[in-house]
Amino acid sequence: MIDVSNGRAQIRVFEAGKGQDLVFFHGAGGLMPDDPFVARLAQHYRVHAPLLPGYGDSEGAENFRDMLDITLLAGDILDALAVTNPIVVGHSMGGMIAAELAAVAPQAIAKLVLICPAGIWLDEHPIPDLFSLMPHEYPELLFHDVELGTRLITAGLDLENLEFLAEFLITAGRQLGMAGKILFPIPDRGLKDRLYRIRAKTVIVWGDEDKLIRPVYAREFSGRIPRAELVNVAAAGHMVTIEQTEKVVAAIALVA
Repeated sequence: MIDVSNGRAQIRVFEAGKGQDLVFFHGAGGLMPDDPFVARLAQHYRVHAPLLPGYGDSEGAENFRDMLDITLLAGDILDALAVTNPIVVGHSMGGMIAAELAAVAPQAIAKLVLICPAGIWLDEHPIPDLFSLMPHEYPELLFHDVELGTRLITAGLDLENLEFLAEFLITAGRQLGMAGKILFPIPDRGLKDRLYRIRAKTVIVWGDEDKLIRPVYAREFSGRIPRAELVNVAAAGHMVTIEQTEKVVAAIALVA
């Protein structure tokens, strides 16, 4: 647990592995217990995976009002971790945060991997509203393999079980309260106009079957970030980190 941003946030950081430092910013769903993607990364890197305020036992969400606050929080987390030239990886909402930080402080990040990042809005390709969904709707939206997604999200519990629903809604309410500052009502805070500032060696990874943030957004990101390399991953949805872990790990190695 680390104190950051002049004591305005207390951040839980999961750490594992040895080697080059890698900082992973999670998406709106947070980190799964014993997250398999983080565990796989730890076989190659020294992984630091912070939980944003509102997630797990990280605190201080009320102290961060907008995208700039949260971007600076991410920078404060990197400073507090005292990592040396890390690879910064962000998935979905975490990709938006990582991209914002790389644009606002282009000298601070040299190696950047964005996995299905949020942050751009195209009127002709609207992104579904995560804040209006019930548990049974997530697997179809997030996974190419819907059966796998259902097993992971519910941990074998009945989606209609009232106890499960109550716990889900309480957790989601806390997490989405933080995520809403970034993603609601649409996940666009002007990032597209700042992406040109990124100087980091950048790889963008996208699942070909992503139904949440469709692959057309991959071309939008890669076209706006100087010299970005795009890696398209077949047979994977938005949770490409889980469905095609090895291919994502291989893509991260391109910036290492």
